[in-house]
Amino acid sequence: MGERRADRLEQALRDAGVRVTRQRAALLRVIADAEDHPDAAELHGRAVTAGAGVSLATVYRTLTTLRAQGVIEKLEFQGEPARWEAADQRHHDHMIDLDSGAVMEFTDERIERLQAEIAAEMGYEIVHHRLELYVRRR
Repeated sequence: MGERRADRLEQALRDAGVRVTRQRAALLRVIADAEDHPDAAELHGRAVTAGAGVSLATVYRTLTTLRAQGVIEKLEFQGEPARWEAADQRHHDHMIDLDSGAVMEFTDERIERLQAEIAAEMGYEIVHHRLELYVRRR
């Protein structure tokens, strides 16, 4: 999955008229391989660790371009720096642990059904939604 995703990210940059340099290609691989929700600084650190001499400014520019192309999503959780994830995943919601900062993905058909029912009762159809639960362990 990571390699195909990296290829799609690379093509999105090309489609936007952005040259895919060695540094950007390394960053794209880091983004494609991420199984968590890294922020820009974490992506930069991972790219540097992987041997890419990429600047933090390049990371931000690349993220902005990829978002504009619709291949990554920006997640803005309360009080946290923006985090990023690939846009090619199936729908899921997020639960954010306020103590540890951990972000967990989940899907629950009961919640999805209830949201659709509420929207329909009010005369609407859901086009897109995001659900974020901010939690603490008991």
